[in-house]
Amino acid sequence: MKKKKVIRIIAVLGIAGLLTGGGIGLYMFNMPKRDVQAAQTDFTLSTSQIVSEYLSDSEAANQKYLSADGDSKILEISGELSKISENYKGQKVVLLKNAQDKAGVSATFSPESNDHLNGIKIGQVITVKGVIRSGASYDEDLELYENVVLDQSDIVKD
Repeated sequence: MKKKKVIRIIAVLGIAGLLTGGGIGLYMFNMPKRDVQAAQTDFTLSTSQIVSEYLSDSEAANQKYLSADGDSKILEISGELSKISENYKGQKVVLLKNAQDKAGVSATFSPESNDHLNGIKIGQVITVKGVIRSGASYDEDLELYENVVLDQSDIVKD
């Protein structure tokens, strides 16, 4: 008699735990994504400013711009358009880099904002708004500079 009661309590607690865990998982999966373009800009910089900030003291720059919870800062970066390419997902990727800089800013556009690059030409100075994902650095093994990476980007209209 006592054994059946213990099994029943364990079963009820197990089912309650599964329902609670499933509900939390479903809620987290269906949470709305952060609307970067509608959000307020945290910092407005040039490509030279952010690249030099990361190359001089990457730890301080990471503390300033990046967040471990994925809620990193939203930046507006101005610079000369050096390259336009497309990634494997069909998203446009622009590289903002001044000739004298060692690295630049690589900004990945969303499928919705890809068309906003129509009419933009290489060499033109543009401003891009996006969320920062990683900073500039120097890879000693490859002897290359890595660019600052922005995600969910779009062109800022003046």
